[in-house]
Amino acid sequence: MEDIKKILDEMLRTMDEVRPPRMTALRQLREAENGSPLSILIGTILSARTRDESTSAVVRDLFSRYKSAHDLARARVPDVEKIIKRTGFYRVKARRIIEVARIIDTAYSGKVPSTLEDLLKLPGVGRKTANCVLVYAFDKPAIPVDTHVHRISNRIGLVKTKTPEETEAELMKTVPRKHWLRINDTFVMYGQNICKPVSPMCPVCRVRRCCSYFKSTSS
Repeated sequence: MEDIKKILDEMLRTMDEVRPPRMTALRQLREAENGSPLSILIGTILSARTRDESTSAVVRDLFSRYKSAHDLARARVPDVEKIIKRTGFYRVKARRIIEVARIIDTAYSGKVPSTLEDLLKLPGVGRKTANCVLVYAFDKPAIPVDTHVHRISNRIGLVKTKTPEETEAELMKTVPRKHWLRINDTFVMYGQNICKPVSPMCPVCRVRRCCSYFKSTSS
């Protein structure tokens, strides 16, 4: 495998030179004054099929009204729907985040659990969401794999996998644990700005020398 640290560093250099990236929604939530584990968990649930800027604004509005899991657990579904309407599938998400808040309030004394096992017990929380909470809320090494991480890992040639779950498993085997915290944030920004699903910006990419996709399309 290519040196993952070099790949991550070169991605950041490319973005700085070509298109200084906007922070991802989860990094924004982490760095916000109220960037609590609860806001990151709820933000990750809300982010599905939603633009980053909408997610950040909605989470800010939601937690300006509901300050804790206890408060959110007692919210009325129509009130939450109104606040999160800018997100995709907002009706389903409103019920889901209230249910998650109730479990956190009653089973975990109002605190978001900090282990993968406990996070996966929450309704609607899969490995990607759980890993996002570990990374962005608790600084625990994990590799959240979304469409960007899955696509770029395969394009570069770090893995040859068909599903995000397979990608996570392979990256965990081959990437040194000390670099896990950087992967999601860097790959997501790179996927949004440079290595796009359609028409990736290969000519400006500093990673192209070791990229399987670039080699196959330029030969």
